[in-house]
Amino acid sequence: MGKRRRFTLMPLITLAALSAMVTVPALSSMHLYAATPQHYAMVVVRPGDTLWSIASARTSTSSDVQETIDRITEVNHLNGASIAPGQRLRVPQ
Repeated sequence: MGKRRRFTLMPLITLAALSAMVTVPALSSMHLYAATPQHYAMVVVRPGDTLWSIASARTSTSSDVQETIDRITEVNHLNGASIAPGQRLRVPQ
């Protein structure tokens, strides 16, 4: 009978140690950032208001009014730009 080779865990342990030596430093240098919570104001639409007028009144000069409109549309689940007097809208602050 021939000599039977014995399976050892040494190659797996070596591979795991090498993987850890590469992975741990990479993971420890990562920074995780949580999204800042968005705050909203409740606005009641008045006669003559448009999404543009509401958004432009609440958009800083360094920001884009269209982005504010897009956020208002998204958060209020609006289909299009039509709004009605008395409608309550959540507007990003």
